[in-house]
Formats: sequence, C-alpha cells, structure tokens
Amino acid sequence: MRTRFKNNAKIFDIVITAIAGMASVGTILYGVCHFGLRESWPELVLNIFYIACLVMIWMYFFNRLDSHRFNYWCSISVGITVLLRDILFPPPLAFYSLHLVCLTLSVLLLCMLTFFYARKNWQGYTKRNLWTICIVDFLIAALYNYDIYIEPINEYTSYLLTEIWIRPTITYGLVACFNNER
Repeated sequence: MRTRFKNNAKIFDIVITAIAGMASVGTILYGVCHFGLRESWPELVLNIFYIACLVMIWMYFFNRLDSHRFNYWCSISVGITVLLRDILFPPPLAFYSLHLVCLTLSVLLLCMLTFFYARKNWQGYTKRNLWTICIVDFLIAALYNYDIYIEPINEYTSYLLTEIWIRPTITYGLVACFNNER
C-alpha cells in the first residue's frame, strides 16, 4: 500500500498517534463493559467520534481520503467531542475557578477548530495555528488531570485519566497529518 507520507519521522508520528488512540479507545470500551452501560454511556458516545477520527487518520494515511474531507470530518468529530464532554456536559470539578478555566479553554478550542479547520480556505492556516489548537487541547487535558489528582482516587480514576488524554492524542495526530499539507 502506498502511504501519503514519505518521511519516516512523519510516518512514526502518525502510527504512534493511531496506536495510542486505539489503545486508549480500547481501554475505555473495556471500562464501559466493566462498569456497565448505565454508568458509562457518555464515554461510549464520545468513543464513537474518537473511533471515527482514528479511522479517518488511517484512511488519510493510506490515501483513501482526500485532504478536504479528512480536514472537515475530523474537525467536526473533534468539535462534537469538545462540545459534548467539555461544554454541554462538563465533568464536576473540585473548584469552580478550575471549571471556569476549563470551560473558557474549551470554548476557545471549539472556536479555533471552527475557524482554522472548518473554513473554506483551510489551506491558509499556519503551523502556529495548528500547534495552538493542540496546545489548548493539551492544557484542557492537563487541568482535568490535575483535578482528578486533587480529588480522592477510586476505581474510575484510571479510566478517567485514559479518557481525558484520548482527544489531545487525536488532535496531535491531526496536527501531524496537516503540518506538511500543501
């Protein structure tokens, strides 16, 4: 099979992102089976969008999806997960100020995704714009990670930590895919 990228470092970035994303999604699917659908159905809904993004990354990697469709549908899928997990149904956080910071960063991320990815002239974005999207997503995940560590640890902790870092991993994969796109 012919791949879209020829640079070994770029291929490594995409493959590691896809493998890490698939392992994370698998862990969350195991958590859904372990804890039951009644308690963990939101993670299952989010995983549908994460799986769609991972499939699109593989399809883009193997030239089965053009840049425009990949760009549009991955940005829509990531945007829906931001909207669902962080804005409409945010997790309860220990401090209200932490909640406001996460909510503000989530709205900023959604606006950046809409502006930089979903616009008609999507080839006009720069590497700085892409990395800004990735960095904001990593900041949101780091704040959620911090919140989990200041609250008491229970049986859900490891699954929550895994779920938090799936989207930044996928966002990094999107950045890796589009960094060299003409």
